[in-house]
Amino acid sequence: MARRVLVTGGAGFIGSHVTDLLLERGDQVRVLDTLDPQVHGPEVRDAGRPRHLSPDAELIVGDVRDAEIVSKLLADTDVVIHLAAAVGVGQSMYEIVSYTDTNDRGTAVLMEELLRRPVERLVVASSMSVYGEGLARRPDGALVEPADRSVEQLRRGRWEPEDHDGTALEAVPTPETKHPALNSIYALNKYVQERMALITGRAYGIPTVALRFFNVFGPHQALSNPYTGVLAIFAARLLNRRPPLVFEDGAQRRDFVHVRDVARACLLALTTETGIGEVFNVGSGHSRTITSVAHDLAAVMSASDLAPHITGKFRTGDIRHCFADLSKSRDRLGYAPQVDFQAGLTELAEWLATEIAVDQVEHATAELERRGLVA
Repeated sequence: MARRVLVTGGAGFIGSHVTDLLLERGDQVRVLDTLDPQVHGPEVRDAGRPRHLSPDAELIVGDVRDAEIVSKLLADTDVVIHLAAAVGVGQSMYEIVSYTDTNDRGTAVLMEELLRRPVERLVVASSMSVYGEGLARRPDGALVEPADRSVEQLRRGRWEPEDHDGTALEAVPTPETKHPALNSIYALNKYVQERMALITGRAYGIPTVALRFFNVFGPHQALSNPYTGVLAIFAARLLNRRPPLVFEDGAQRRDFVHVRDVARACLLALTTETGIGEVFNVGSGHSRTITSVAHDLAAVMSASDLAPHITGKFRTGDIRHCFADLSKSRDRLGYAPQVDFQAGLTELAEWLATEIAVDQVEHATAELERRGLVA
C-alpha cells in the first residue's frame, strides 16, 4: 500500500535519489527543502525547483525549523526521512551558530511536532564523522580507538594515528560499537541529530532508525559548494581545468559509497523490524586513499594530465582514516552495496559532462587559513 512520505532536505543530493526510489515503489512523496543557494546555486532558488527533482514529488520550499510548516506537513504523513542538514566539517568550525541552529534546533522542532503528530516510522541521517578516527589495530593485534592526532604531531608531518608510545596504528573497518569522537561542530551536530531522534522515538513509541552515511558520491552532487563531499570538490576543480587539492600526504583512507546504495539503505530502514532503535553504517565496506580517488576521477573525466596537488597542510577537525564495517548493516538491515566504485565514477563523469561548476575551493581554503583552521 502506498504511503505518504515526508523527506526533509529532499531536493538535495541524497534526498532526490531517495525521492526517486520512493516514487518508483508507488509512495506519495512530499519534499521540504530551503533550496539553500550554497547547495543548489542561486539559479535554483530563482527557478523554484531543481531540475533533478522528480516532477512527481510535491515540493514545499520551507525550513524544518518552521514549526507551523512542519506541523501542517505531518498532519497527513505516514513516515518521515529526515535528511535536512547544513553539511561541511570546515565551515561548521566557524559558522557555529548557523550549523547548530539548522541541524540541532531543526531536528528538535521536527521531534517536538512528532510528539503531537506521530508517524509510523522515522529515519534520520547521521554521518561517519561521529566516529572521528576509525578503529585501529596495534602491532600485537589488539584493537584500539585512536586518540586524536595532536597539532604538534601534525606539524611534524606524522600523519598516522599513534599509540600512547608513538607506535603507528593500522586502520581497520569501523563498526557501530566504536565510541563517538566528535572532532568538529558538524560531527557534534550529527551525533545530536541521531541521538535526539532515537531518544524521542523510544520515548514516544515512534519506530526510529539512524543511518551513518560514509562518503557519498554520484549524480546531483553540489558541485559549487566547497564544503561538501571530496569527490564533488575534486570534480569542480577538474571541470575548471585545475588540479584537485589534497591535504596532508594524500594517503588518508575513506569509504566511498554510491548515492543509490545510500537511497536503498533509507528504504530498507523504512521496513526493517530488527533494526528499530538502532544505528547502522551505510558505506561500501572498502577503503581508498584520497590521492587514488583524485587520479581515478581525473581519468574518467579525461583529465589525467591534472595530477592532484598534495599540499602537505592539514585542517582542524580532519581525521586520518575511517571506513565502514558493514557486518551489522548486512545482518540486521539487509543492506549490501550494489554499485561498483569504477562504474559509479563513470556514471558520475557522464553527468558531470552536462554540468557547470563554480570552483570556490581556494576561497574556502583561504577562509579556513585566515581563521587558523588550516596549517
